[in-house]
Amino acid sequence: MHAGSSRGQGCRILEINIAGGLTNYLRQSPGHQLIEYPQVDIHSLPFPEHSFDLVVHSDTLEHVTNPVHALVECRRILSPCGGLAFTVPVVVGRMSRSRQGLPPSFHGSPNEEKSDYRVQTEFGVDFWTLLLHAGFDAVTIHSLIFPAGLAVTARRVT
Repeated sequence: MHAGSSRGQGCRILEINIAGGLTNYLRQSPGHQLIEYPQVDIHSLPFPEHSFDLVVHSDTLEHVTNPVHALVECRRILSPCGGLAFTVPVVVGRMSRSRQGLPPSFHGSPNEEKSDYRVQTEFGVDFWTLLLHAGFDAVTIHSLIFPAGLAVTARRVT
């Protein structure tokens, strides 16, 4: 983690949307900050570079218009050696695809006025490569609910 952790400041954690039961644990850290997407645009996070040691989001990335750019933003605000952890639904047996031009698909609410629930990308077996395109150096995939419920961790080594 960031050198600030060794000076008693604690781990600086940004949580983008509530991450289920993990949120209660994260809130115990004095360095925890929660923001909500889409009220805060994940494509343009309002924080300076190296602001956080850990960025966490859960089932958010599939709803953003440009997932690679959102991941680049997450990396930008991470401290050197900082980490990203997130969950994403995966359609097993095919490659990722944009839903642009397809009938709308929603998670959480079928109400079309609630566009933040609209799925922009259906992630497939290649989803982890987006992290490499975003500049992350190390990627680990964790199976939560086999086969499609996956958690991912990535490190910013430089």
